[in-house]
Order: sequence, then C-alpha cells, then structure tokens
Amino acid sequence: MTKIYTRTGDSGETSLFGGQRVGKGHHRLEAYGTLDELNAYLGWFESRTGHDDLRDVVRRAQPVLFDLGAHLATPPESEKARSVLPRLEPEAVRDLEAAIDRLEGELDPLRTFILPGGTEDGALLHVARTVCRRAERAVVRSAEAGEGSLDPAGLAYLNRLSDLLFVMARVANRRDGRPETPWEPERPGGPAR
Repeated sequence: MTKIYTRTGDSGETSLFGGQRVGKGHHRLEAYGTLDELNAYLGWFESRTGHDDLRDVVRRAQPVLFDLGAHLATPPESEKARSVLPRLEPEAVRDLEAAIDRLEGELDPLRTFILPGGTEDGALLHVARTVCRRAERAVVRSAEAGEGSLDPAGLAYLNRLSDLLFVMARVANRRDGRPETPWEPERPGGPAR
C-alpha cells in the first residue's frame, strides 16, 4: 500500500479481502470495525498501565483480535485469501480462562453488581469490556444476516475476553486501592441521586 488514502471508499463502499465491494453499512464491517475499536481501547490501556501482567494479557489479545477481524473481512468464497488467514486455536480460549482463574485469586467474590469506573486503568478496562460485548453482538448479527461470521472458537474467544476484561478492571482497581462501588437500585420513595 503506497498511500493511506485511495478514494475508493468515497461513495460509501469498501473492499473486503478478496476484492468484493460492499456498502460501509454491511454487518460484516460493523463487526470487524467494532473489533478494531476494542483493539484501540486495549492499546490505550496498554500504553498507560503500570500493571505489567495486565499489559502482557493485552499484548497477547491484540493480535488475536486483528486475526478475527481479518476473518470477518474475508468472504467464504474468497478461498485464496482465506487460505492465508491464521487459525484461532482452542488453546487461545483456554489461555483466557487461565488468566481469569489466576486474577480472580486476588479478588473477593462478587455479592452484588458493581458500577464501572474506578481508576483510569479500571475505567478503560470496563469500556473495553463493553466494546467487546458490542463486538460479540455485531458478529452474531452479521451471522444471522448471512453476511459473515466467526467459527465457534472465535465467538468463544470474544465471550471469554469480555469476562477477562471485567476481572482485569476489578484487579486494577483493587491493586490501586480503589474500592468497588456496588449498584444500589433506587427504591420507591428513596432519595434521588
């Protein structure tokens, strides 16, 4: 690629891997665009955190998210393009589960819902978690519309990654001395906040 701009998308269309042109509102683009957004939030977290082990988790996840986006950007009929894509191995999901199990060892069990926030690290991880959930929904919508999906390992990866990001947010807040804020639903006749 010689220039960042090509002018080929000026009319509201773009090319998938393999050359197929689709509208920028295509479900497939929404799905891999949301993965890109998630990856950017993780990059922001990685650039600023002082928690080396959490940074390492993010550094391992970012290339996988890029791989998943490449799968979504490649139509099934583009066999040549699909043949060069990296496969997501089931071990990647098990790695996320192992990280969750390790990090949960630092936490008290949840007894109530908590509000997202805390330190900047914790808040960024909560944002990344919600974007990860949105990406998962976009992938499912794309599959339901017949416009592209991920294999079961890819969907499982996104589902587990959002769980891991939640645990990481809790761990970052705990390590930095920020207590969790429990969700306390408004009661009828209770004080307005």
